[in-house]
Amino acid sequence: MPRYAQETIGTFFLVLTIGCTGIAAGPGVIAPLAIGSILMVMIYAGGHISGAHYNPAVTLGVFIRGRCPTVDLVPYMAAQVFGGVAAAATVLFFKTGQSAAPFVARSVPAALAAEFLFTYALVYVVLNTATAAATKGNSYFGLAIGFTVLAGAFAVGDVSGGAFNPAVAVGAIVLGLVSPSMLWIYLTGELLGAAAAALTFKSLNPSDR
Repeated sequence: MPRYAQETIGTFFLVLTIGCTGIAAGPGVIAPLAIGSILMVMIYAGGHISGAHYNPAVTLGVFIRGRCPTVDLVPYMAAQVFGGVAAAATVLFFKTGQSAAPFVARSVPAALAAEFLFTYALVYVVLNTATAAATKGNSYFGLAIGFTVLAGAFAVGDVSGGAFNPAVAVGAIVLGLVSPSMLWIYLTGELLGAAAAALTFKSLNPSDR
């Protein structure tokens, strides 16, 4: 279906950009800028087709908020993870013989908190700019969402790796950019952050159903 294809495409280019810049660019401003930018443009490109989640945590938040049908929940997440793994395979093809040392958090509680807080921020921004009745039809939702990821990458990239997205986490593990031991941290922090953001949105916007 077109919605699932769009989720695959958007997540593919997000993880492709993360993988290429993570291996080639190294530390600095280039990777966060590229990642925030590709997310922004892919949201503008696919928002009218699928809602442009590109992130299982966002899909969970939108589902709890009441704007993602139950029938789409698992297919969206599956399409996103598939897109992330396909992108990782493409990066490995592009970067044969190149590698980066896998990221391992120095502090598990700090990494959990970082992933929770910035996934919360990301999903909260998505819900308020892309699903709220009061901001319907705005032209800035993609920019706001992309810049949230950009800010998070700068703020806590060295604390948790700055995934804020389970599909990104899986792709990064396939690429060897982060240690597989980090997966539970990403899944726990991100999904809890998404749920908390959705519940916050509903409590602050009780009439927006």
